[in-house]
Amino acid sequence: MKRALVLAGGGVAGIAWELGVLFGLRDADPDLAASVIGADLVIGTSAGSAVAAQVTSGVALEELFAAQLSEFSAEIEVELDMDALFARFAEVTARAGTPQQMLRAVGELALGTQTVPESQRHAAIAARLPVPDWPDRDLRIPAIDAASGELTVFSRDSGVALVDAVAASCAVPGVWPPVTIGDRRYIDGGTRSSTNADLAAGTDRILVVVPSLADQPDPLRRLDEEIEALRPTSVLAVYADARSAAAFGTNPLSPATRGPSARAGRAVGHSRAAEVADFWA
Repeated sequence: MKRALVLAGGGVAGIAWELGVLFGLRDADPDLAASVIGADLVIGTSAGSAVAAQVTSGVALEELFAAQLSEFSAEIEVELDMDALFARFAEVTARAGTPQQMLRAVGELALGTQTVPESQRHAAIAARLPVPDWPDRDLRIPAIDAASGELTVFSRDSGVALVDAVAASCAVPGVWPPVTIGDRRYIDGGTRSSTNADLAAGTDRILVVVPSLADQPDPLRRLDEEIEALRPTSVLAVYADARSAAAFGTNPLSPATRGPSARAGRAVGHSRAAEVADFWA
C-alpha cells in the first residue's frame, strides 16, 4: 500500500500549526507519527512546502516543534489583509477564461507589485530549512510560472535547490517577490490549489493536513474537487478547529502566530490520532 502526506498552505501560522499536528500525533502514538512523516510521497504547497522540507530532513520532530515556540524568528513581519488580497485576485482574474489564464493574471499582479527584495525573502526561507539539501525521498513542491501560469512540480530530480523550490512555492502574489529560478520567475503553488492533493494520484491513502476550518470559504482551496477526482483513493483531511483559527488571527503571515498556532495544532493532532491511525493502517 502506497501512502501520501499532503501539507497545505497557510502562512507562517500554517507552518507552526502543521508541525503541531504532527507533534500531536507523536504525543498519542510515536510510531504513527513516524509512519506519517515517512510516507511514500510527501507533497507540500506554500507553507506546507516548508513543513515538508523540515519533516523529511531527518531532524527530530521534537526539535522542529520546539523551534516554533522560540521567541527568535527569521520570518519577515508584513501587514496582510486577506480579504483585500483576495479582492485583488478577483479583480485581475475577472476576464480570465481558463484556470491557466487566471494564474497568468495573478502572476502579472505579482510581477508588478513592490515587495521586499528577493534576496531578503530568500534568506528568510533558507532559515526555515534545517537541512538545505533535498531528502532521498519522493518530495514534491508545486509552484506556478508567473509568466505562463503553468504548474511546475519541483523534486530532487529537478536540478533546483531545495530552498529555491520552497521559496517559489511560498511566494504569495502581491505580498512576496516572485522567485527567480534560471530564466523563469515563480509564484506560490497555492494559487492553483492550497492543497494540490491531486498530485498524489496513484497512491492508496492520502492524509491531508489543512490549516483552516473545514467550512471556511477559501477561493484557493479545491480539496473537495480533488478528492472527487482522486476516487477511489481514500482521503482523510485534518482541518483546523476554532481554537486554531483564533491562533491564526487575521494575519497568518505574522511571526507572532507561531507559538499559539503550534500549540493549537498539537491539540488537534492528539485529538485526531486514533482516527488517523485507523485510516493510515
